[in-house]
Amino acid sequence: MKKIVLNALCILLLTLFSACNKEEAKQESPPPPKVTVYKTEAREVPIYQEFVGQIYGYKDIAISARVEGYLEGVHFEEGSRVKKGELLYTLESQQFEADVAAKMSGVAGSKTVLAEAETYLNRIKPLAKEKAVSESDLDSAVARYEVAISSVKAAEANLRAAKIQLGYTKIYSPISGIIGKTKAKVGDFVGRSPNPIILNTVSRIDTVLVQFFITESHYLMFMRRHMSEKDVGKTEERQADLELILSDGSVYAHKGKADFVNREVDPTTGALLIQASFPNPDELLRPGQFARVRGEVEVVKEGILIPQRCVMELQGTFAVYVVGAENKIQAREVKVGPKIKSFWLIREGLKAGEKVVYEGLQKVKNGTVVEAKVVDVPFKDEEKK
Repeated sequence: MKKIVLNALCILLLTLFSACNKEEAKQESPPPPKVTVYKTEAREVPIYQEFVGQIYGYKDIAISARVEGYLEGVHFEEGSRVKKGELLYTLESQQFEADVAAKMSGVAGSKTVLAEAETYLNRIKPLAKEKAVSESDLDSAVARYEVAISSVKAAEANLRAAKIQLGYTKIYSPISGIIGKTKAKVGDFVGRSPNPIILNTVSRIDTVLVQFFITESHYLMFMRRHMSEKDVGKTEERQADLELILSDGSVYAHKGKADFVNREVDPTTGALLIQASFPNPDELLRPGQFARVRGEVEVVKEGILIPQRCVMELQGTFAVYVVGAENKIQAREVKVGPKIKSFWLIREGLKAGEKVVYEGLQKVKNGTVVEAKVVDVPFKDEEKK
């Protein structure tokens, strides 16, 4: 009897202990982890590409001496604005003035000979009519007169050339613009061939030119896009979409347009030279600056953008956690495109309206049931600002 009572008591204790364990297990079961998710949506996404370029003046005119000589005067303030036709430099002119004087003497002598030949011809003509002189004498007088005329013309041409050489001793600004620092001082000998000194450079900068290179693949992309738009009847000009990003990261206030494409791709680099012009009314931009040119290279019609923090990368493979049916986590591999500020363009793997884990990636894994809260992460198209 005691044995039966003892067994019943053991069974009762085991039953109570098992019930307590189940109740404790039920009470200690953790709640589903809380995560924030980003809800995807399809939108038109412009893709921009940046290229490193160098700035040039709309006109950069090198100033050099066209005759040899010692520099006698510098008639401008370095770094100032000069006007077209303003005197910049003077060179020693004594030898050229002497040459002009000599050539003037030559012209005077030739004119004297011409006057004598003309007088002799006028005197011999009536005599030739009366047969007082021979025809050969008349022909000789005519030839002498014509030679004298040619001598005068040659002497006058030499005088003009000497005056031109004398004029080269004064150097004037060919355009209106900003002049740089002079590379020759008073007393320097300039103009020696074959390497004459570049005295200075005058730049017109109310408009600037930016030269940059694109790859052959980018060129083919642009041309195919242009041809496809032409085929569907689109005539919209995209040239004004170019932007300039300065060295401090700021975006230049004025947009530019491409106005020159080189005729060939450089076979050594596979790059093609492009030139764009940008208005520069405040003269903020100066020749020699480096800047990045940003232009639209593609437009994704139904693009999916998600915050970059949603994407996990492992050995070149990209994946995201998607909240599916019954709030279960599904790990999904995606194909990514370019980064756009804090977002990432997803080429493949996601559809509009799906929920991607935004915060709490470390709390979940494939198959985890979660408590999801949608977070609003506004997308600002800062690429256009």
